[in-house]
Amino acid sequence: MTHTRLGRRRFGLLMLPVLAAPALQACGSSPEPVLFTLAVRPGTVLTRGPRIVQVRDVGLPGYLDRKEIVRSTEDFKLDVRSNSWWGEPLAGLLGRTLVLELSQRLPDSKVYSEAGSITLDPNATVGIDIQRFDGDKSGNVILLAQVAIQFNRPTRSAARNFSITRPVPTADTTGHVAAMSDAVGELADGIATLLQ
Repeated sequence: MTHTRLGRRRFGLLMLPVLAAPALQACGSSPEPVLFTLAVRPGTVLTRGPRIVQVRDVGLPGYLDRKEIVRSTEDFKLDVRSNSWWGEPLAGLLGRTLVLELSQRLPDSKVYSEAGSITLDPNATVGIDIQRFDGDKSGNVILLAQVAIQFNRPTRSAARNFSITRPVPTADTTGHVAAMSDAVGELADGIATLLQ
């Protein structure tokens, strides 16, 4: 009888790798995340603007400061797509996109990011705080942002709250990110106007 128990124990130990294999395969077979980025949208070229513009690091609310793309915050729920990720941290992605868009809109200005290695004495410093950047029940992306600009020589300031609504062209994540890109482009238009 003792021999039978030992045999069962040995048999059980031998079967552990076989039984565990499907579970390990299931873990390894989860889909890889799809990485997304914002597209740079062209805008109206303005002939005036400060010679040197610094875009400070973009402020984000905590719910957006994650690798997953937030689809919505409606009905008190955070709708996050687990396998749809930003290709880089969202604050840095927003800052980089806005620098490129402002450079296109203000070709006579040198626009750079505070996060980069360039250090110049700016004629204008742009601060941006994002309050909301996700979808609503109607199928639109909502971008709420506060922008403040400090000008040097002469010293003055400008500030504006932005409320931008852009329709989502398709219900998938690609459509959502396209609408987000459109909203950031519209924000860049407003900032470029403030910089006049």
